[in-house]
Amino acid sequence: MEQKAQILFVDDEHLLHGLFERLFARHGMKVTCCSDATQAIEALKKTAYNLVVTDFVMPDMDGLELLSYIRKEHPGIKVIMITAHSNVQHAVRSMKNGAIDYIPKPFSTTELVERVQKCLATKEEEMPLVAHPRSRKNKARGQTTVTYVGEHPRIKKLKQLLPRVSKNKAPVFIQGESGTGKEILAKLIHQMSDRANGPYITLNCANLPKELVESHLFGHRKGAFTGAIDDMTGAFEVANNGTLLLDEITEIDLVVQAKLLRVLQESEFQKIGSSDVKKVDVRVIATSNRNLNEAIQEGIFREDLFHRLSVFPLSVPALRDRLSDVPQLVKHFVNKYTTLYELPEKRIGADLAAKLADFPWPGNVRQLENVIHRGVILSADREIIEVEDVFNDFFNDAEPGGDGDVVSGKRIPQTIDDMERVMIMKALADTNNNQQRAAEKLGISARTIRNKLRRYRDTGLLN
Repeated sequence: MEQKAQILFVDDEHLLHGLFERLFARHGMKVTCCSDATQAIEALKKTAYNLVVTDFVMPDMDGLELLSYIRKEHPGIKVIMITAHSNVQHAVRSMKNGAIDYIPKPFSTTELVERVQKCLATKEEEMPLVAHPRSRKNKARGQTTVTYVGEHPRIKKLKQLLPRVSKNKAPVFIQGESGTGKEILAKLIHQMSDRANGPYITLNCANLPKELVESHLFGHRKGAFTGAIDDMTGAFEVANNGTLLLDEITEIDLVVQAKLLRVLQESEFQKIGSSDVKKVDVRVIATSNRNLNEAIQEGIFREDLFHRLSVFPLSVPALRDRLSDVPQLVKHFVNKYTTLYELPEKRIGADLAAKLADFPWPGNVRQLENVIHRGVILSADREIIEVEDVFNDFFNDAEPGGDGDVVSGKRIPQTIDDMERVMIMKALADTNNNQQRAAEKLGISARTIRNKLRRYRDTGLLN
């Protein structure tokens, strides 16, 4: 029986409810939408949700108050905070009070889906900046729980290097396109090292507002800046005697890069707002999907930091450069998701296998995993996964390698705001510009439409 992830969306923008429901249904998730925190609390009493995605600013009870309630009454439920009011205070308070992620508007639907999928896949001990290290019981050195699939010569060479790379504390720099499996490689290095019993902490530098990266790296003292309502423990302190993965490190500002360089050189740091110096023993693994030479030439990444990080520079090939691994990866993901959903064993049909082997896969292994995940779900109890289970015209991404912005000659809106505007303009066109009827059609107030149209005109989106 298929077990869909249960997601609760809390947002007073009624226009988004249907959009969220359709968007995540395409990815095998079940979504319930509420207009305010009070409704959400009642829903939480009735259903065991895997994840709550809530707006920050709402009438009566705001997102932070809802987050506090969830942490107290439903501590096992993960929470993502979204808001158009992106600022340091909101973000610090959200992450400090237990949100697993913080997404400022506007964001693309692709980004939202990826962040939700990543949060759902994150185990408790792998959550960024947890207040406790992972359990040290029954974890022997060299015992791995993840695997890097592939037999391509470049992958074989990479896997042969891992034992030697792992058995020391020197920094590692992993470069590769998005979706190539850099994070898996990093985790393997940790699990094969003599730090395997220590904490493994991840910090995605691209997912955090730039002004918060320093706090999350080094921590801060209460009152150090506006929004610092309490002391915060940073990633380096939490990862002491373990490994710290800095994902997408090129997104860190130059000022913070200088402080990061000091930690790597001296193994010490200072919290923001504190004069105390803390010594740490942390192995740093950094990743980036950017060309580092170009980033250095553009002046957005320090060359001395790059050299300090890249004692062991590893390059992960794109999937299009190792297409011979596609059948093995497909088999791996089919087994993974049939096990997850407790479905009978499945195999890929010949036509689908040929189609999968012939794509350039711009989204790399992550994209391949997503389409196999879809195929496992849509094939249900059938033994064979067919082409139509994966490449269905219903899905915008049914043709990997195509133009991500255009499907069937129609441009796809890239952000939630874009989609709102498209839906409003279509409703107005369908009702001959009758705002009241358009509002009724969309399930929102005419006042909301008037306010949206005024904003579109003020920002040049409407002539």
